[in-house]
Amino acid sequence: MAHSSTTVSPRQILETLFPFLQGTAAYAQQIQAAINVLPSKDNTDNPFAAALTSADLSIQTLIEVALLGAFPDIRFYGEEYEQSYNTTYFRSIELGEADDYLVTLDPIDGTRFYMDGHPNYQIILTILNTDDYEAVIALSPAYNTFDVAFRGQGVQRGKIDQGLSSAVPYQVDRTSLPILLGTKMGYLAKKLSDRHTVIDVQQDYSRETRIPNVNGILNGELSGVMIRAGKFIDGGALAFLAREAGCVVTCLDGSPLPPIHACTDYQLPGLVMATSSELHRDLVAAAGQR
Repeated sequence: MAHSSTTVSPRQILETLFPFLQGTAAYAQQIQAAINVLPSKDNTDNPFAAALTSADLSIQTLIEVALLGAFPDIRFYGEEYEQSYNTTYFRSIELGEADDYLVTLDPIDGTRFYMDGHPNYQIILTILNTDDYEAVIALSPAYNTFDVAFRGQGVQRGKIDQGLSSAVPYQVDRTSLPILLGTKMGYLAKKLSDRHTVIDVQQDYSRETRIPNVNGILNGELSGVMIRAGKFIDGGALAFLAREAGCVVTCLDGSPLPPIHACTDYQLPGLVMATSSELHRDLVAAAGQR
């Protein structure tokens, strides 16, 4: 039965979509070794964001079909909206008024990792209100796990094959771990490497040896992350999960995150995520140095 977007709740949306997300997770894992690499996107200067595979397109198509069947009036923005046959059927790809939710999808977050056979890629679906995230679910097919958070309710982790109800409360590891610098953030490495182990994704990425991705802050691999922008569909979504898991998350200058409706190009500004307030102060201070 189809639902109106004005009456459906974020939980209803996730409960309805979860069986389809289970299918996409199994599909992504099954075809990874034989993945067909499509031409890179030409509208980005980020080599990691430029990667595109048939998995991205197929996963987005399945979720679009499921959404249109269950919630025909919903707003939806998928990463591959420009190549999708379904974009025109959604009411809008843009943010709406309060409680007129926008669902977003990153069908393969970490496509470069995925293409190179690494396991730390994710499928990320979000539900956005006009001011903030209402819910985020990030599935890690290679590990059969998912993280899910509803606004103000903390993060829960579950097993993909056991369903949404398998999720239990989860908090981040607060021990001393490396710091990840995202694309074009490597200039901060010298300012931090005297007291932290620093991973610069552009310098340290390898096809042969896996390094943590942004989701490593949720998986006990990282203590901090600094990225130059938090796209609603991926970096911003993972930052929301980190916040709900107890991390300190702000803009690079330490200021609070702006409301989503104040942002442009479907992204938050540069972000700092840290598992402690002490580390957060150190990262913000480094970002402010000239």
